[in-house]
This record gives sequence, C-alpha cells and structure tokens, in this order.
Amino acid sequence: MANTVVITLFRHGLTEGNKRKAYMGWNDSPLCEEAVTKISSYQLKPKSYDLFISSDLNRCLHTMKLLFPVVVPEMVGEFREMHFGTFQGKTYEELQEEESYQKWLEDPIAYAPPEGETYEQFANRVDKGWKQVQQYVFEKGIRRPLIVTHGGVIKYLLSQYGPEKKEFWDWKVVHGNGYELVFDLEQLRRNEPCISLREVPITENANG
Repeated sequence: MANTVVITLFRHGLTEGNKRKAYMGWNDSPLCEEAVTKISSYQLKPKSYDLFISSDLNRCLHTMKLLFPVVVPEMVGEFREMHFGTFQGKTYEELQEEESYQKWLEDPIAYAPPEGETYEQFANRVDKGWKQVQQYVFEKGIRRPLIVTHGGVIKYLLSQYGPEKKEFWDWKVVHGNGYELVFDLEQLRRNEPCISLREVPITENANG
C-alpha cells in the first residue's frame, strides 16, 4: 500500500570479537564462520526492498554482501555502533578493575567511556541517520528500505519507534536477525511509534 512504509533493521552477523564478548564499537572484526553460514542460508529477495543502507563498518557491509551479493548499499556512517572509546576491543574481564568502566556500568547515560561517545551523542547521531531514511521516504517515494546496522542502533530505534514502550536495555536483538517496523506514512512523518513489529527472517528462531 502506498501509505505504508516497512523499514527493516537487520543486525550484522556474529563476529570473532563478539564471540569473546568484547566491546567492538567502531573497531571492526571479521564475521565468524558460523555467521557466514547462517546468513548465507537466508532466502531474502532483493526485489522485496527498494533501498539498501548499511553502516560503513565492514561487519555490516559483509553481512549485506552475504544477504544480497549483487547489491551495492548506500553507506551511512550515522548508523555505526556507539563509540566505546578506550573500552573498544576489550572484555569485561579486561576492564573490570578500571574505575571509569565501573562508573559507566553504573550509569551509562550520565557517563561516557574515556574518549568515547555519551549516550546523548550516540542518540543524536542515530537520529540524523533516521532523518536521512525519512527523506528517502518522503522525497523519493521509498517504501521498503533495509538497513544493516548494529545492536545498539537497533535497540535505540526500537526504544523510540517500537509499538510498545520499552527502554533501550529491554530490547533483545540477535546477531544475524532483525525487525520489520511497519508505519503509516503520516505516523512516520510525525515520528510516532510503528503500527506493528515482527522479527526477520521470519523462518528463523530467535535463538538460532
């Protein structure tokens, strides 16, 4: 329907860094073998979408290539993960003795990682990326964009536009899976919550 917009938010596949539970942020890490196998098995069709957007980090670009080998996505840096500063590439075990890390864990809204982004800076950046998507919808008639991005970005957008009010921390987004957000055109224009939400790909179990 012309007045309906379906925006798909897809999280990149599991990386080697994710497997060791490191804060990756703007650092990059290759997709692990299991992720490549999992994502390559999906049967998503390029013709189901009319715009392809990706974070400019390699783990997202590789995921997009596995999903749609012939697609050249538009890279949008605003959809990068939060910048974790000096925490990037490190695990809880490596950071737990640092006072700055403990402060951040206790209140990640008020505190930023050293040399990293505050939550507000992260949110403002993602909002700019979302506005770019809205421009495509309202100025170019896009109705089914797909965005390959990161867990933090998707959680933030779901906290803003999900059909039920849940905080950022309460959303769960599995690597190599995502959500379709269905909007009425005017709802999207007014920055209101989506009409409905479903996991994608719908053939996959969330624990798969």
